Amino acid sequence: MERLTLITKPQSTYELIDSGGEEKLERFGDVVLSRPDPQALWPKSLSQEWVKTNGVYVNEGKEGGKWTGNIPKEWPIDFGRLKMVIKPTSFKHTGLFPEQLPNWEWMSSILTAKPRAKVLNLFAYTGGATLAAAKAGAEVTHVDGSKSAVAWARENAAASELEDKPIRWIVEDVLTFVTREIKRGNKYDAIIMDPPAFGHGPKSEIWKIEENFVELVGLCKQLLSEKPLFVLINGYAEGYSPLAFAQNLTDLSKKYGGKVQCGELTIAESQSDRLLPAGIFARWQA
Repeated sequence: MERLTLITKPQSTYELIDSGGEEKLERFGDVVLSRPDPQALWPKSLSQEWVKTNGVYVNEGKEGGKWTGNIPKEWPIDFGRLKMVIKPTSFKHTGLFPEQLPNWEWMSSILTAKPRAKVLNLFAYTGGATLAAAKAGAEVTHVDGSKSAVAWARENAAASELEDKPIRWIVEDVLTFVTREIKRGNKYDAIIMDPPAFGHGPKSEIWKIEENFVELVGLCKQLLSEKPLFVLINGYAEGYSPLAFAQNLTDLSKKYGGKVQCGELTIAESQSDRLLPAGIFARWQA
């Protein structure tokens, strides 16, 4: 098993300017935002840069928080050969997860070599991986339990001029959907998932990663085609080691060949050599 650190470097429309004090300072297009990040357990380096912030996220407890300052309600930026609509939410997210760029590039290179591959994206949220796969020529099934998240993903598809690509948009509980797909006999060449630690389906179904993750991965293996391309698992706030995800993929190498990789997702600061941890991943490739 190969251990990797994937790094998203500064882009023309996105950069991590500084981090520290459990906060991060980022630029999305022309808008600079400050928001909490518990991984930034070090001092800030650029105190003057923080003064230039357009918007600051203030945490108000379990129910979320609010943004202060002068920021647009939403705005588009070009990122990873896509156009993503940025919308600062009450739970500090913006709809873009820059740390995923290396994964998008990795799977795009695989999918480009096999046109019309069938891809399943679970917990697909605002659709970055969905759009990267569709742009690479895949037929994508995008599944999320949130109607508003799927609507946002469709906005991103339209902004990226990918609305006419073969994408199925599904609002459904992930476990329910996967179970039904098995009964329907559908198969996929690649599966992507980004399971949260805790979540709700559209009919108040409860997702708990410690109770449901192993079951979900097992069901997804039943959906793989005879010659699958890859399985990619991402994680953000679960507190697990990437090895915990990767151990669920090793049997794929025994069955289909290929290799398993895992490690950290990170974002490089634009004005230093520091890397901000931004999640974990595990992936199998044929």
